[in-house]
Amino acid sequence: MRALQASAEAIPLADDSADAVKALLAVHHWTDLEAGIGELLRIARRRVVIFTWDQTILRRFWLVDEYLPEAAALDDTRAVAIDRLIALLGGARIETVPIPHDCTDGFSAAFWRRPEAYLDPEVRAGISMLARTGEEVLRPGLARLSDDLSSGLRHARPADLLDRETLDIGYRLVIADL
Repeated sequence: MRALQASAEAIPLADDSADAVKALLAVHHWTDLEAGIGELLRIARRRVVIFTWDQTILRRFWLVDEYLPEAAALDDTRAVAIDRLIALLGGARIETVPIPHDCTDGFSAAFWRRPEAYLDPEVRAGISMLARTGEEVLRPGLARLSDDLSSGLRHARPADLLDRETLDIGYRLVIADL
């Protein structure tokens, strides 16, 4: 297998050169969404899959709702509405992606049942929403999270999170069959 380095807006592959293409938590980073989606449609023969999130649901995630609303405000400006993706793809189906409690991928809500991970600067550096917001802005919310973890308050609310194996935090697959 070979790897190519390119931008989403100019993928150096021939038309219809892949059975399926995917974009994983990426469309919000593209400089030209329409061009990027156009490239995915150009190179895919059968399917385009986009793993993204619904910002209205993610906004209710305890981390951003209770501790880091400034980070959610940044993502409000970058998140791509799922309806917009569907329109650009010319139609698609949506599948909910429940996140397991032990998810190791490291995206923003992957540590929903392991809140202490968000106190680790290396973890935050790998989450674009937090890395782009900046440590100075995050500091007060992270201090509250640290205090709530130390006192046990964070684990007490909502208590049902500790019993869940998965959680719907708004992550979705947008699947276009061509």
